[in-house]
Order: sequence, then structure tokens, then C-alpha cells
Amino acid sequence: MIPSDSPRAAGPAAGTTFRPPLADRAGYDEHFLGVPVPLPMPSRPEVATVVLPYTHFTVVLRPDRRMAAATAVCIDGRRLLDHVPRESSWQFDPRLDKAHQAGNDLYRDNSLDKGHLVRRLDPVWGAAAEADQANEDTFHYTNAAPQADVFNQGKKLWQGLENYLLDHAADFDRKLAVLTGPVLHDSDPPYRGVQVPLRFWKVAAFLQDGALAATGYVLDQSPDLTRDAERALAGAQAGAPPPLGAFRTFQVPVRDVAELTSLDLGPLPDVDLMPVTLAPAERWKRLASHDDIVLRRG
Repeated sequence: MIPSDSPRAAGPAAGTTFRPPLADRAGYDEHFLGVPVPLPMPSRPEVATVVLPYTHFTVVLRPDRRMAAATAVCIDGRRLLDHVPRESSWQFDPRLDKAHQAGNDLYRDNSLDKGHLVRRLDPVWGAAAEADQANEDTFHYTNAAPQADVFNQGKKLWQGLENYLLDHAADFDRKLAVLTGPVLHDSDPPYRGVQVPLRFWKVAAFLQDGALAATGYVLDQSPDLTRDAERALAGAQAGAPPPLGAFRTFQVPVRDVAELTSLDLGPLPDVDLMPVTLAPAERWKRLASHDDIVLRRG
């Protein structure tokens, strides 16, 4: 109970309208590209989520996992602001119980990075105040997921995907709708009350030759792809985060992303630019550089 002499007990000043924190956020616009790209949602109705709109992006959070199942951001490449300083600090979203968010306790005194799901600069476009607000909004714990802290070529590839796609695949209007999230699997290793995802996914949608197109990607930070998860994680030390490997970035069929995540990706599997091959060894294309990405139907 709030004491009667607390400033919060008095409520808003006379003549003002109280607005809850973040109540004015419009979130992701599914019509941003001119054709509908719906917000990704779990395809299984028993999976509970909370939809949290921010500035130019939305987080679909799974309270049971304390992190996002998916995020979706609108990127206007022609209106991006390049020099917005990284001065914000991470914070809880006040619209959601802290018990349903993975806060700093997960990342304290260990080797885990707070990985932005919606990349910090992706929604930072428009008027200065709007862009600054978008930058601040990306620093909510709802937009973070634990990632390996070591910087490597695979991580560089992953972090630069949106820039590459804006420059080479967006049919001159330089707009993207980017859907991203962790692959939340029941076998993910637990750490400090949170299961740490070993893979992440991304699907980019854009217009190509006037029609909707999409490409899909998976980032793998599991310790060793040649061994099963149980053996790969056998070297974990008590009280330490699970061992994570160097990032490996793959271009994959969008349909595989939908199956891997049990998310409804709407029309995007049907407009995928990557041909689906039958041979499993060829189905996922490991990227050594952005030049390896398939952006035209063969």
C-alpha cells in the first residue's frame, strides 16, 4: 500500500491527463512496406505471449521464458540517423511484471552479453526526438537475449545483415521489415533461472521488382555443431553460464525458420529468395561474408 504522504498517492496534477509509461508507443507497422507483413506470433495457441509496442518496433514476449519469442522492426533506410550516441542504460518495461523479464541478474559477473534483438540503430529514424525515443526503447530487457561475448567473424556478419540488405536488396526505397528472435527450445540450458537460447533467427522482408520478397537467417552459438547438445554442454561448470561457441551465421529457407520456432510468418515462406534444396547438407548455407547471401531467385 502506498503511504498517504507519498507523492505517488496524490495522482496527476489537476487539469492534466495521466498516461501510463510507454502508452503512446505505436509499435511495428505491418503495412510499412505497402503490403502486409504481419507480426510473427506463435502458431500453437497454448503458448502465452504479451505484445509490447515500442517506437518503430514491437516485442512479442513469452513470460514463461522471460524473453521475446519474436520482435519486428520497421527500418526506413533513407531516414536513419547515423550518429545517435549509445548512452542509454538497460531497464525493465514498466508495463510487465519484472518476474517475467530477464534483468541484469542474468548478465551480472559473467561472460554473457545483453544481445539486442532489435538492433539498436534499426528503429532510429525520423525526426530527432522520435529517433532518440526509438534508441532508448531498444534498451528494455524485453529486447535483450544472452549471447556469447566473444567478437568473431560470424558475429560481425550477423550484426551487419540489415545494413547489407538495405544497400543491396530493398529495390531503391531502402525499407525493410525485419523479424528477429531467439530459438526457444525446451532443451536450452538453464542458468540463473533462465534458459539460454543457443540459436537466433532473423527474417528480412522487402520489395524486389515491386513484389514482396524475404530471406531467412539463423545464428548458432552452440559450443559444437558436430556433437549433440547434451555432450556439447557437458563441460559446463556449476554456477557458470553454459559454454557458448563462436557465432556461425547461415542463410536458411524461411520455411525452416517457421518450423524451427513454431511461429506464423504469414506470407514470407512463400516469397523466399533462397531456393529450397532437397539435400539436408545443402539446405542451410553457411555465410563467410555478406557476398554469399542469395538475393535473387536462381
